[in-house]
Amino acid sequence: MYATRERLEEIEAQTLAPYALLSRNSQGREYPDSEPRYRTAFQRDRDRIVHSAAFRRLEYKTQVFVNDEGDYYRTRLTHTLEVAQIARTIARALRVNEDLVEAITLAHDLGHPPFGHAGEDALNALMQDYGGFNHNHQSYRVVTELEERYSDHPGLNLTRETLAGIAKHETTSDLSHLAGLDPNSRGSIEAQIADASDSLAYNAHDLDDGLRAGLFTPADLEQVEIWRVLCDRLNWRGEVIDEITRHTFIRELVGLQVDDILECTAKKLAELNPQSPQDIQRHSENVVGYSESMRRQHQELKQFLYDHMYYHFRVIRMKKRGEQFITAIFNSLVREPRQMPPEYLADVDRIGLHRAVADYIASMTDRGALLEYRQLYDPVTRP
Repeated sequence: MYATRERLEEIEAQTLAPYALLSRNSQGREYPDSEPRYRTAFQRDRDRIVHSAAFRRLEYKTQVFVNDEGDYYRTRLTHTLEVAQIARTIARALRVNEDLVEAITLAHDLGHPPFGHAGEDALNALMQDYGGFNHNHQSYRVVTELEERYSDHPGLNLTRETLAGIAKHETTSDLSHLAGLDPNSRGSIEAQIADASDSLAYNAHDLDDGLRAGLFTPADLEQVEIWRVLCDRLNWRGEVIDEITRHTFIRELVGLQVDDILECTAKKLAELNPQSPQDIQRHSENVVGYSESMRRQHQELKQFLYDHMYYHFRVIRMKKRGEQFITAIFNSLVREPRQMPPEYLADVDRIGLHRAVADYIASMTDRGALLEYRQLYDPVTRP
């Protein structure tokens, strides 16, 4: 006998903390939709995101290294899955809604264009006179407008709680106005966990990829406090790091930061003693986060990655190449929109030419954008 939705909702009510968002208390969806017999509303949100076309395309979208640099490096999809795994661990430990956290994290990068932040920067510059381009805003549009899965409404028709979590993704920009939210209110504790997990995963896993690619060495990392802490904890000193040791360092780094988030958040929750989700959202600051010491170490590592990885000449070359591809494609399509597929051309009158072109490009994978560029500019590539 399977557990019904009502039974799953009852288990949530019995086991989750009073400040957790319960699926049975969801404010619902924009379009009427009957809920399934054996999944909660937030579980259905998660499943709809996983089955979306935008989610599948993340497999071939850049995290830092372009897809043709090698199969080992992280993509937007593997990054998203790693964020979700970390976030679920934190949510479970804090007794909040794990399904909602997972839905928010799985959706947080759906709007990323090809070539990572290089693609985003290029589109933002090209769209400067037309509202700009922001991947968080695009993620929200993907799940509310751009995904075409149903005959009677656009988007995925997610719950308002999941949409709010996407809109309150503070690691990029707060889009409260899109979801009809108070910009002065905090995200739910589930949304805050998603934010913290994204930043944590980004640092740890870019450190892993950067070491493996040889963009910097353990000796370079000696200037970073958290690296020295890890060396002490693992009793390791050396100039060359093998693969097993590197994996050990990354696991220890993730665990160290998760432990700190849990300890710091538990302390804040004890002081605040919230009795409802609204108590969390009305609070003057986020309750999920690092201790001051760990926050400083986290920021120092982030700055190191900027200096030694994101601005490394190899990464800059990838970035500039991506920007050139995006710019060339954009300009060609603006000059002659009829080069776009019919579904995007049909949106020109509704949202404007430049936004329709940006939507089309943002939907592409890295290799899809490379193929589009060749079809537009290479005389020997057939369209």
